[in-house]
Amino acid sequence: MQNDNSSAIIALCSRLCMGEGVDPLEPAEWSSLSKKLIAAGRQPGELFDFSDDDFKLLFADGEIQRIKRLLDRSASLSFEVQKLRGMGIEIVTRADGGYPASLKKKLGQGCPPLFYCAGNTELLTHECIGFVGSRNASEEDLNFTELYAGKVLSAGFSVVSGGARGVDERASQTALERGGEAIEFLSDSMLRRIKKAPVVHAVREGRMLILSAAKPDAGFNVGLAMQRNRYIYCQALSVVVVKSDLEKGGTWSGATDNLAGKWSKTYCWDNKNYKGNMALIRMGAIPLTADTDPSDMKKDLPQSATAKQQSIFD
Repeated sequence: MQNDNSSAIIALCSRLCMGEGVDPLEPAEWSSLSKKLIAAGRQPGELFDFSDDDFKLLFADGEIQRIKRLLDRSASLSFEVQKLRGMGIEIVTRADGGYPASLKKKLGQGCPPLFYCAGNTELLTHECIGFVGSRNASEEDLNFTELYAGKVLSAGFSVVSGGARGVDERASQTALERGGEAIEFLSDSMLRRIKKAPVVHAVREGRMLILSAAKPDAGFNVGLAMQRNRYIYCQALSVVVVKSDLEKGGTWSGATDNLAGKWSKTYCWDNKNYKGNMALIRMGAIPLTADTDPSDMKKDLPQSATAKQQSIFD
């Protein structure tokens, strides 16, 4: 059940019910608005009852009109939220207890105001290892992914990935087939993903959670895919890079981003045939082989330079 704060965040930031004159707040704009509310000792849910004078105390004229238009769609949004709920999709906002706490801590205002999610949000409290790699993975890559994902599961960890074809999908598939748990941060096509039989079965059993900052029917977007990589690294204790191109592509970008941000430990398959992998290892990624003990992945975890506890709705 949504509270007033989460309802306000959905009204201000969701891309549902995009009618004429409706321009939802981007994450950076939401962060700016939330700072103003925090400074004034106010909460998002109070915006529904703001008087004209209340608005004028905090916002410029242009902002006020935009905020009012967004809040005015709350009734139609309520219908859309119920419709999604009927398909098994909930919306979790920064004001909700089910929001990924590790993202709020590590990314602060860099995490999205809301996620669409399907499945067991309790999985977010479980220790997990991430898997990333090429969509166009070879059979060798997929076999290594399955082998090491199996070791991770045997060590008591869950698996987190981006749900894309290739390495991501094989890691999740291994977890589900072996009775383990899987979390996926999608950047597109959530509606298609949750219709697949293995996913439906695992969600019903409470062994899977799918999250997306994009609308459930959204298509592929490079920017959203790049942001999604951060969520994987921030949710995981450590992340296994199975295959990366050299200095290009989402896997490379996500791994170098994490090496700089230190959100989690970066492991990289020590495959001498992959120039991207070798470059990441030279940059500080930890070499990984089939014999690497997964238990080491929770030792000496990095302290993120950006880690900061935020307020409940910031």
